[in-house]
Amino acid sequence: MTATTNSLVATARRFAIPAGGAAAALLCLTFFAGHRTAEAASSAAAAPLDDSRVSSLVALDDAVEAVASRVTPAVVSVSVTAKVNPNGPGDDGMPAQGQIPPGMQQYFFGFGSPFQGQGMPQQPQVEHGVGSGVIVSPDGYIVTNDHVVNDATQIRVSMHDRRVFPARLIGVDKLNDLAVIKIDAKDLPSIPWGDSNALRPGQSVLAFGSPFGYFQFSVTRGIISALNRPNPYTDDPRKPGDFIQTDAAINPGNSGGPLVDAHGEVIGINTFIITNSGSFAGAGFAIPSEIARASAEQIIKTGAVHHGYLGISMNDVTPDNASFFNLPDASGAIISQVTPDSPASRAGLKTGDVLRSLNGRPMVNGSALQVAVSQIAPGNAIQLGILRNGKPETVNVQVGEYHAKTELADNAGPAKDHRARLGLAVADLTPDVRQQLNLPEQVHGAAIEKVKPASPADDAGLAPGDVILEVDRKPVQSADSFANEVHALPEGKDILLLVWSHGGASYRVVHPAQNSDNGM
Repeated sequence: MTATTNSLVATARRFAIPAGGAAAALLCLTFFAGHRTAEAASSAAAAPLDDSRVSSLVALDDAVEAVASRVTPAVVSVSVTAKVNPNGPGDDGMPAQGQIPPGMQQYFFGFGSPFQGQGMPQQPQVEHGVGSGVIVSPDGYIVTNDHVVNDATQIRVSMHDRRVFPARLIGVDKLNDLAVIKIDAKDLPSIPWGDSNALRPGQSVLAFGSPFGYFQFSVTRGIISALNRPNPYTDDPRKPGDFIQTDAAINPGNSGGPLVDAHGEVIGINTFIITNSGSFAGAGFAIPSEIARASAEQIIKTGAVHHGYLGISMNDVTPDNASFFNLPDASGAIISQVTPDSPASRAGLKTGDVLRSLNGRPMVNGSALQVAVSQIAPGNAIQLGILRNGKPETVNVQVGEYHAKTELADNAGPAKDHRARLGLAVADLTPDVRQQLNLPEQVHGAAIEKVKPASPADDAGLAPGDVILEVDRKPVQSADSFANEVHALPEGKDILLLVWSHGGASYRVVHPAQNSDNGM
């Protein structure tokens, strides 16, 4: 269990005892002060309201009870033993604390929480934690969050009927913080996927899970507060948003549990909250089933997820900026940056182009476009409808494959790629990164963001802030091109890197790790 969850549980327990004691003292005081009038009061007690006067409330209670009784058997508690870095962020692809908008410093649950403190690098420790999950097929496939099972060395699943099963990790989708695990059992209770595209604000929903890792199989009720909430991650703007916002109480330990509609269908996977305290503050967020189902089905089928990628940064069209681009309305996404040597640059997309449609389907904002592109298989051709200087054009693009910044360290799923076991994470040289690193204009490549202690990259003397210029004498133009060059090398082959560091370039030889434990 993470430090945050432990402290919340401890706080809950501390306050549980005094609150109970205060209630008992008040009860005794009330009894002795008013025992002489108790009989008179009881004789005048009002009769309960008959069903005809509260029929709507009774019907609502009956409906909620029916949904809860249907869904709860398919909800599981996921107990994890994991290697975690006490230094905090790095291995899970989640944002570092300084990258989180104000007021959002406590919104992740489970392992890999980026809020475990900062300090000097320390050796990974073994910790225990609890998250939630939902059975999506009778043969034992369970959907949860990636950050719940990140770096897990052991996963155990507790069922509502008190059975406990060991589970194995099938694969993860780090882009969307999703994971699929599997237990060996048959004829399990499962619940179907619902249609998150059909949701409307105000609809009733129920959230299931194990809040604080202690109160297993809890259910809370609320409504859909809003839809299509944008991506809150500032570590990588390419991550899709489109989150469901709900006021159904979600707390640490609920991660990976289902958000269901009135029909008992999974319309979201609970993933984070926004709060200043670490506990629920009325704003919980879930990954919509449109995204979760597609990822889960890919993982179950192939063990991995392959996301489409264009290589652009975008701003939403707003009433304030629409007139500067000669737009008829405030709809679409404005390209603010095109990554060199990306599918977008090869297709001729330019800064200032306004994306309005994908394969004829209107794109109302950048989040909608990100979600749509991420679900397209790499290699497929798409048509983008754009406005360039106010004039409509159609651009044909061959979709590339998204590579997360930590993809080179990703060892989830059955197909582990030992060629990529370098123990580092890289990013594109954006104008902001160039300014921070004070790089000359002629320096092109991929900036090193993180290096894992005792990894091959660390052994080669690489450090955050260094820039990789070449891989085996081939120029690097971006984080994606670096990933492609490394993945193209034979397994186990030493890698020659040309690295810009401290104002000069030098060659470094990296010996890729052969053991998965050496990866980030």
